Amino acid sequence: MNHRKGKQTIEFENPPVIISSAAIAGQKEAQGPLRDSFDCCLSDDSCGEPSWERSEAAIFHQAVMYALKKAGQQPEDVHYILGGDLINQCVSAHYALRNIGIPFFGLYGACSTMTESLSLASMLVGGGYAEKAACATSSHFCSSEKQFRNPLEYGGQRTPSAQWTVTGAGCCILAGDGAGPRVTQVTTGKIIDKGITDISNMGAAMAPAAIDTLKVHFNDTGARPEDYDLILTGDLGVIGSDILVELMKGEGYDIAELHNDCGKMIFDIEAQDVHAGGSGCGCCASVLCGHILKEMNKGVYDRILVMATGALMNTMTIQQGESIPAIAHAVVIER
Repeated sequence: MNHRKGKQTIEFENPPVIISSAAIAGQKEAQGPLRDSFDCCLSDDSCGEPSWERSEAAIFHQAVMYALKKAGQQPEDVHYILGGDLINQCVSAHYALRNIGIPFFGLYGACSTMTESLSLASMLVGGGYAEKAACATSSHFCSSEKQFRNPLEYGGQRTPSAQWTVTGAGCCILAGDGAGPRVTQVTTGKIIDKGITDISNMGAAMAPAAIDTLKVHFNDTGARPEDYDLILTGDLGVIGSDILVELMKGEGYDIAELHNDCGKMIFDIEAQDVHAGGSGCGCCASVLCGHILKEMNKGVYDRILVMATGALMNTMTIQQGESIPAIAHAVVIER
């Protein structure tokens, strides 16, 4: 049977296997250092669609279909698909999957949605409630800018602490058995709000949630940073990553040499002028489902902790002067 460890962690007796994964990247992302890790790089971020929302739905759908093909599976072979995106009511996921025919759980964890979906799918497969489950998330720079900030035509100047929403998508297929890395533990995060109100500084808003979840994970499992080859966060970017490393050191955990962040990896921060790095549901999804899992399959990493973070505000709460609550979910993946 599966075991609870401490307050917020589950350890799987029969860990689900990631039998395939796929990642889609936009034009700007394809110009970054991880270009060769993606299954598909867009030559046109519109994907030939008449709206940015439909473009995002297209890359979401494409990521799912690539992952299914790589696993040698048909949609009818998968019991559940779990996923979401940043757009109101998760319409990118809904429109992407409306003709695919797989029972669906829609999730909203903002930029934490990739590890949220991995956590829940692992519980379904590891608990024997599904033989196979898919996890997928996406984001699109243009659809996100339109919803959360300004119309693209406005051309507003971005602050140095702002991050660049990734145009990308990723999908993992989990199974009860097979070849591939295994999800051995999940640590579910709590909502943490430290009073940050600056929508252009997501790293500072999300870092406290990452710190809380990481501390809980270490306390629940008895693990230390050195037990992992990589401690990967989803999209804290440059500022949030610095906060995480510094404050974890104050808690007695030195993660500086083991930590990296998908928002720092996907772009060349200086050359591509993305200010504080990447963000968005598609940030962790495309880096994990592309570069990281390929590196694991090559033997570069044997045991990693992946923790995506999400800022749980919307445009109305920010306009009303509310602070930004955040959350972080962690999964342990082992070869």
